[in-house]
Amino acid sequence: MSDSAQPGAQSRAIAARVLNAVLHRGRSLKAELAVALPALADPRDRALVEAICFAVLRQPLRYEAALMAWMPRPLSSRDGELRALLYTGLAQLDPLQLAAHAALDATVEAARLLGHPHQAALVNALLRRAQRDGLPVTDPRHSHWPSWLRGMLRKDWPDHYDAILANSGTPPPMWLRVNRARIAREDYLAGLTQAGIEASAPADPADALRLDTPLPVAALPGFADGEVSVQDVSAQRVADALAPAPGARVLDACAAPGGKSAHLLERDPSLRLTALDIDVARLHKVRATLQRAGFDAADGERIELRAADAADLDAWWDGTPFDAVLLDAPCSATGIVRRQPDVVLHRRESDIAALSLLQARLLDALWRTVAPGGVLLYATCSILRQENDAQVRAFVQRTADARVEPLDAGYGHDCEVGRQRLPGEDGGDGFFYARLRRAG
Repeated sequence: MSDSAQPGAQSRAIAARVLNAVLHRGRSLKAELAVALPALADPRDRALVEAICFAVLRQPLRYEAALMAWMPRPLSSRDGELRALLYTGLAQLDPLQLAAHAALDATVEAARLLGHPHQAALVNALLRRAQRDGLPVTDPRHSHWPSWLRGMLRKDWPDHYDAILANSGTPPPMWLRVNRARIAREDYLAGLTQAGIEASAPADPADALRLDTPLPVAALPGFADGEVSVQDVSAQRVADALAPAPGARVLDACAAPGGKSAHLLERDPSLRLTALDIDVARLHKVRATLQRAGFDAADGERIELRAADAADLDAWWDGTPFDAVLLDAPCSATGIVRRQPDVVLHRRESDIAALSLLQARLLDALWRTVAPGGVLLYATCSILRQENDAQVRAFVQRTADARVEPLDAGYGHDCEVGRQRLPGEDGGDGFFYARLRRAG
């Protein structure tokens, strides 16, 4: 694909191809971007493609409503790439607020790059109308979440339903986790200020910094040296909720990509940590995450990385119990839609039942690895009760030696057997936490 005809046209064409694959062929945004972005040499172009794709996928029905209102005939199913390109153009004008002339010219030229020269005039006309009139007003409750999932949300969170949908369609802030083993949070914050980067430090959690304007990690001082990592504030609370004793034997049962393992070690390098993941390739990411944070992932005494199904104890466990177990369970990811906006496009109702069975299987198996008097923290990035408090309640009912320990209001809404944070609350993702103590 040549970019000689119009600077920026290649970026728009790539964004349209990614969006077409995600919206119309059921592909993963993350996977499509991983393939597409290396074609762009300039990091600014890569950042633009990502920004366009996220803007469209957070509110695709907003752009669909504009086309429905303005086009005399709806686009056919064969026009998926054209529809995606039009969405690309509309997102540049609103919400990205790019310079209109550059957005229009590059997007029209992208139509030619994509092999649709006869439709360039249509693209130009529709984008000029959007520039002149703005996009039609749409009801923010008119969401691209599937109807069955909206029904679950309304049932689970009737008083928060509208806010969940609205917050899930807005860009999140960028949260950083300062590596206290390398640098104090106050010192790192001062370094950001000196570099002209605006950030704020919440009272809790203790390692978090908030950037309202996201930056590439390469622009963050000390990132390559492990002084800081990118991790949502809700995920950072996991280390506090687990709170292993100094030098404890700890299991991170579904560890990839390794951020929570690294955070636990940053808090206490004396921990003896076993990090599991079922996917060998994802375990490599855990290794890289730990190494960047300054921990020797090849240290067989204090740190062990194993590729295994955490529920298949015979495949990996030597029978020595753990003082603390973290089960950040596979889930619907409904709490992080603003970060992974294509999640709700791909979810099926049958997925929730399958995930619930997997979560129960993991809970039952991993409970056997907890030492008497030890703790297990069950966590998900879901906001569905079936995966969260209902899952834990059922586990406690069938497990005689399991006791729920209270967590304070900083972990979100009280669900009696855990706490639930909802998307956007205090700037964080949706997340569930339940701390379980084994009698002993």
